[in-house]
Amino acid sequence: MRLKVTCEDRLGLTRELLDILVEHRIDLRGIEIDISGIIYLNFPTLDFSALQHLMPAIRRIPGVHDVKTIPCMPSEREHNAIMALLKALPDAVVAVDTKGRISLANDAACALLAQPQSQLLQQPLGPLLRGVYVSRWLEQAEPQPLSEKVSLGGEPYLADFLPIWVTEESGEQSLAGAVVVFKSAYRVGQHFKVMRSRESGHFDGFQAQSPAMSELIREARRLATLDAPLLIQGETGTGKELLARACHNASLRGEGPFILLNCAAIPDEAAENELFGYAPGAFGNNAQGKRGVLDQANGGTLVLDEIGEMSPLLQLKLLRVLQDGVFRRLGDEQEVRVDIRFICTTQQDLAGLVQGGQFRRDLFYRLNVLNLHLPPLRERQKDILPLAQHFCTRFAAELERPLPRLSRALADYLQHYAWPGNVRQLRHSLYRAISLLEGDELDLAQLSLPEQNGLQGLDALCEGSLEEAVKGFERILLERLYPEYPSTRQLAKRLNISHTAIANKLKDYGIGKHSRQK
Repeated sequence: MRLKVTCEDRLGLTRELLDILVEHRIDLRGIEIDISGIIYLNFPTLDFSALQHLMPAIRRIPGVHDVKTIPCMPSEREHNAIMALLKALPDAVVAVDTKGRISLANDAACALLAQPQSQLLQQPLGPLLRGVYVSRWLEQAEPQPLSEKVSLGGEPYLADFLPIWVTEESGEQSLAGAVVVFKSAYRVGQHFKVMRSRESGHFDGFQAQSPAMSELIREARRLATLDAPLLIQGETGTGKELLARACHNASLRGEGPFILLNCAAIPDEAAENELFGYAPGAFGNNAQGKRGVLDQANGGTLVLDEIGEMSPLLQLKLLRVLQDGVFRRLGDEQEVRVDIRFICTTQQDLAGLVQGGQFRRDLFYRLNVLNLHLPPLRERQKDILPLAQHFCTRFAAELERPLPRLSRALADYLQHYAWPGNVRQLRHSLYRAISLLEGDELDLAQLSLPEQNGLQGLDALCEGSLEEAVKGFERILLERLYPEYPSTRQLAKRLNISHTAIANKLKDYGIGKHSRQK
């Protein structure tokens, strides 16, 4: 039985408390005193009648505020927490006293040293380790943390020796022993492998010389390692699936499955079969059953491509999986639990679909935890020529042709074309041009692109007055240039006007940072 006595700090109070225990013939097993004014007592369990007499007697001591039973002493709680931690650690941990004798060993250490803890206690650790003199290290005036390679059971391990210092009442520190942590060379190698994989070039396939794309890749690297649902938005052809795959490869699930489900291509009558699968015998004589995409993606990533096209029925079915992580196959009574990260892609405005009642609000907020927005190619002018050069090099190698040069006229045209199909349109156009090219220079004549019918919105500009048309053109020009020159000073220099004039115009038209502040 344990008691917690809350009292004032008074000389002699502890003695009076112990006298009461003697009067009641209680064998004290332990006592702990907290400087905040709490005394903890540990003694054998009393029956109810004996406890009824003891508690009031303690409360009558002058200076005692309260007394109550507690499940464990503070030292017991700390000991239990430490033992639970040591038991859960996969690495072997051994504690030694100042003489180098083992005072504690967790389960992993007992297994590694092939002895139970009862036999390891008080054994010197040094003789168990070849080439490491533990006692000599502890005898130093101020032993410093040490890492040594040791051999145990014929296998190499990295041993970290960490001294334990205790602060005395005088403020001085004295050595109380050490903790030794053993890590196998295999686990150390795995840790470095994971670190390298997280830092490797999963995103190197993206051209990111433009400010917009550079910022996106920076955000993607950070969000990829998280496990929450990720929503990737962007126009058609911007590379949403490529970005989703890069995020998967850079995550802790990178070694797991990567499954892509085209939401727009699944009819309602096949949705449940495709998503959940079915149990053996659910349909006729089918004895094998079928694994749905949720089963296939377990432990990895499921990409819901064009989530905005998902039918209302499939939205409802998916919601339960997102909420609880469980589903039931058709024809099966048992629920299946899965561990999946969801990445959704869409070229639509999901928030707008929610407002219009075309997409479930509850599903939207479960999917839109983390989000990335891929900028269209027209907002990435600095990336267009590097992308074109990359595609030319790749396609020339695939088609076994000499690498063509881009004419100056074509290079200028590529940078100023609107690219409604974005990167996909650029890639396909260059592939066709290189396939049909007969010379060594790629010119505008070889590139088959739909004609640009003037600036977007030009017809609307022609309907108003001259002043309205000028302002409309000015707005379109600033919207076109701002992504490449995202500061007022850069944009002012590009257009050769004052910084103040540009700042005022951006504010008037609600472009850039000014639009987000409204």
